[in-house]
Amino acid sequence: MTAHPLELDHLVIAARTLEEGERFIAGKLGIEMTGGGAHPLMRTHNRLLNLWGGAYLEVIALDPDAAVIETPRPRLFALDDSAQRKRLEAGPQLVHWVVRVNRPKLLARWQAQYPERIPAVVPMTRGAYTWDLTVPVDGTFPAWQGAGDGLLPTLIQWDTPQHPSASLPETGIALKSLTGFHPRAHLISEQLAWLGASHLMQLEVTAGAPVLVAEFELPDGSIVTLGESAESIEATKQAEAAPVKPARKRSKSKKTEDATDAADAPENTVDPAQDETQQDDAR
Repeated sequence: MTAHPLELDHLVIAARTLEEGERFIAGKLGIEMTGGGAHPLMRTHNRLLNLWGGAYLEVIALDPDAAVIETPRPRLFALDDSAQRKRLEAGPQLVHWVVRVNRPKLLARWQAQYPERIPAVVPMTRGAYTWDLTVPVDGTFPAWQGAGDGLLPTLIQWDTPQHPSASLPETGIALKSLTGFHPRAHLISEQLAWLGASHLMQLEVTAGAPVLVAEFELPDGSIVTLGESAESIEATKQAEAAPVKPARKRSKSKKTEDATDAADAPENTVDPAQDETQQDDAR
């Protein structure tokens, strides 16, 4: 386990096109994205949105203007995967998260020590920014014993002294919580603990597909959620299907009932015992 706990670097929203992803975030969070650029090696491009606390939100998509590469490698974050592309037909999705490895720990040396735990390190560039990123050879998400599905983070180490969030406009948006749902959550938990990243995400077992769910707090105090688990979908369906219960009538107190009964009783009512006494006297 690393002696240097990792930090959240950014969350990844995948989209079919960058424009589609930008519209999605603007509609959800009410703020336009800025910054970003092209990743020549991966033939992708992105836009960014600053989050409180030194992290950011990234929308990433295939770059239609990317230069042709003779022997291209699979794009990162499973963007070449057919299942992922099918998923994105329904709209942009929160698919992944990236955590930062700070110096003096060296990401490349750490990966060389534990290649079975950490994917290969790939040097990346975007404009003036340079960094090392862990990317599986097939371009899919990191996994541990077959479990990953976007819930195990990609590791990043920046070479440039200034983090991208420092140059982005302030938004006042904060990540309130990050929760991962996975059928084999125990494996995800084991690897997060080994990485030193357990404090960054909550984990829940799900009967549905693996998914990330992020809650954001906006400047006005409202909460916006990206990502939906099978459990949250089912809870919403049940709430919508539940019949509206009629308002309960307030029950009367015993004292009130007795008073009402007394008021409703006929005035000429005679006690049976008193009636027998009157009959004896008449005899």
